[in-house]
Order: sequence, then structure tokens, then C-alpha cells
Amino acid sequence: MLKPSKASTQILQRDRHAEYMSALAITAGTLEQIATEIRLLAKTEIGEVEEPRKPKQKGSSAMPHKKNPILCERICGLARVVRANALIAFENVATWDERDISQSSAERVIFPDSTQVLDYMIQKLTWVIKGLKIFPERMLANMEMSYGVTASQQVNVALLNKGLDPDMVYYFVQKCAFKAIEQKRPFRQVLLEEPINITKFEEDLRINRVLTTEELDKCFDYRNQLRFLEEALARFGI
Repeated sequence: MLKPSKASTQILQRDRHAEYMSALAITAGTLEQIATEIRLLAKTEIGEVEEPRKPKQKGSSAMPHKKNPILCERICGLARVVRANALIAFENVATWDERDISQSSAERVIFPDSTQVLDYMIQKLTWVIKGLKIFPERMLANMEMSYGVTASQQVNVALLNKGLDPDMVYYFVQKCAFKAIEQKRPFRQVLLEEPINITKFEEDLRINRVLTTEELDKCFDYRNQLRFLEEALARFGI
């Protein structure tokens, strides 16, 4: 709700305008973040999502195989405009004495431009999200290309929960992950082969003597990362 200023002179202090423009810029930045993630996942070599396309819509002018996420690119570009306009609003805060109206000329441009641009961005991103094509099979294939090292954090935590030394555990898991990548071998296989160096207890301790098969399987089950998904979405009323 708009309220009159509790204290004003011949002009209104511009800090409230700067706050308003800052809110628009932050909102634009959030839209840009979503659009950026879609752009990254839509790259041909990743191919996990695809921006909806209109019939007979062309792709890249130079590369016919490429499906450009043109709307997400547009949103990212327009977010820069809104941020730049917010900077002008901050520049308008300091005034000469109490009757400077130099800021009004800039405000006649940045206010309508920013509000209209942000409204356009919201409409376009809404359309993109509603029609977004998602390829879960490609997501799983991309995960498998890493030889299973994405489970390194889960393995690390599972070993820590067994009371092992944190530094030793981290070194062991990191060593196995690097070895799996370098040798292009499954991370799980390397974990089972590589000894855990605990010289004060046992020189050749293996991971299968610390974790059961079920516990190790759980570390590599990506569905564990989704177990709180419904709860997180419910917080936003989804």
C-alpha cells in the first residue's frame, strides 16, 4: 500500500525509489538465474532440457542442429537492463540541497522501462517453464558419465558416521574419485579395491569391512537426493 512520506521537503527523498528499483532488480536477477540454468542444461552436449519452440522456428543461423534457447537468452539480457536502471535510482538518492529535480528526468525513463521489462520477462519465463521439455534419461546418462563420483559426498558422510577420522576419510574418498576419473572406471569398484590407510588399527582395511553392501548401495542411489522434494515444493504451495 502506498503511503505519504512522514517527512518531505519540496521534493521527496529518493531512497524509497532506490528501494523499489532494487526490488525490481533482485526479481529480475532471480528470473535470470532460472533462465541461465535452463540455458546451461539445454546445451547440445548436455541436452537435459529444451526450451519450447514454435512451429517452423529456426535454430542457430550458422548451426542448423542447434536449438537456441532464445527466450532464456533474452531474459538474461533484459535482466541487465533492470539492474542498470537500479543503479540510476541509487545515483538519484543524493540531491542538491532540498530542491534538486535532476533525478526526475531519469525516473521518467527507468520506472516505466523497468516495470514493463520485468512484466515481459515474467510472462516469457512462465511460458518457457510451462512448455519446458525435460529428458530424464539424458540426465541419468550424464550422471553415469562421471563414473559414479557424484556419490562421493554420500560415501564420505557414511564413513564419517562410522567414527573414522575426517581427514583420513576425505583423503581416501578423494583419492578413489580421482582414480576413477583418471582410469575411467566405476567409482564404486575403485572404492572396494583401494585400502583405507589406518596404520594404527589395520594397514589393509577395506570399505566393505566398514560399510555393508546395503549402506554402500544407498550412497549410490540418486533417489536419496530427491527424498525431500515434495516437502520443499509444499513450502511454496506447489
